[in-house]
Amino acid sequence: MLYVIGLGLSDEKDITVRGLEAVKGSTRVYLEAYTSILGVGKERLEAFYDKDIIIADRDMVETESDDILRNAQTEDVSFLVVGDPFGATTHADLLLRAEALTIPSTVIHNASVMNAVGAVGLALYNFGQTVSIPFFTETWRPDSWLERVRENAGLGLHTLCLLDIKVKEQSEENLARGRKIFEPPRFMSVPTAISQLLSLLPTPEPASPSATASSIPPATALDPSTTLAISLSRVGDPSQTFVAGTLAELSLLGEEAFGGPLHSFVIVGKRFHALERDFARRWAVDPANWDRVAKEVYDVRD
Repeated sequence: MLYVIGLGLSDEKDITVRGLEAVKGSTRVYLEAYTSILGVGKERLEAFYDKDIIIADRDMVETESDDILRNAQTEDVSFLVVGDPFGATTHADLLLRAEALTIPSTVIHNASVMNAVGAVGLALYNFGQTVSIPFFTETWRPDSWLERVRENAGLGLHTLCLLDIKVKEQSEENLARGRKIFEPPRFMSVPTAISQLLSLLPTPEPASPSATASSIPPATALDPSTTLAISLSRVGDPSQTFVAGTLAELSLLGEEAFGGPLHSFVIVGKRFHALERDFARRWAVDPANWDRVAKEVYDVRD
């Protein structure tokens, strides 16, 4: 049997009872270590589960799945995933590969940032498409994710933005030369993500003295001074940190204000109501401005 087991979001104790039982009964245990990370190292997991753990990087999962599935017809193998197993399509591919080899499989779910984001007080049913923001390079600045953000904004829906992580990645030079030399891990921060977002937006025109509420840019414009956002770090961990404000306000804060990695943030949609406003105000950079923008731009009424 292949068990694909969600670990939750924080540490070794977030695993479910069913998941822990499956791990303890497995001959081999793999930890997928490239789509996300826990707040603790594999040594803590090994001590708590009383099992040796094999780190499965992207190359192993995507090109050596047969080794992961070896003998799984006759013995139990566990594949551990941070968050929920279906948070990344790679894991669906592993299950399809097991099915092709007539290996039975069981998925054991757990908490994911996709539902834990509700901790900031925004209603989950008012979220649109989730996007992933990659690190820009000097020659690569993808912006297809921005269209998804605008589509959500046009419908008044919130957008959860997941931020890039680089674990066991090679530089372009080392990749081209076939050298197995890896870069240090990198985790995108909220300031970096917002900076990249703002770099893709046109420079807003200065407001005229006679500007009124009717002249407020449409939601799809993502005006930094009138678009509300909420950052999240280490969701589900005792050290989790939330910060709320306009995109402009968040862009001015130092990285230390947002807490440790992993980071993500939500761009608030126009389907924003008073309870959501009040709940998130607790983390606002400027509570008075948070309320003002909610009222004047988002038309939130008590």
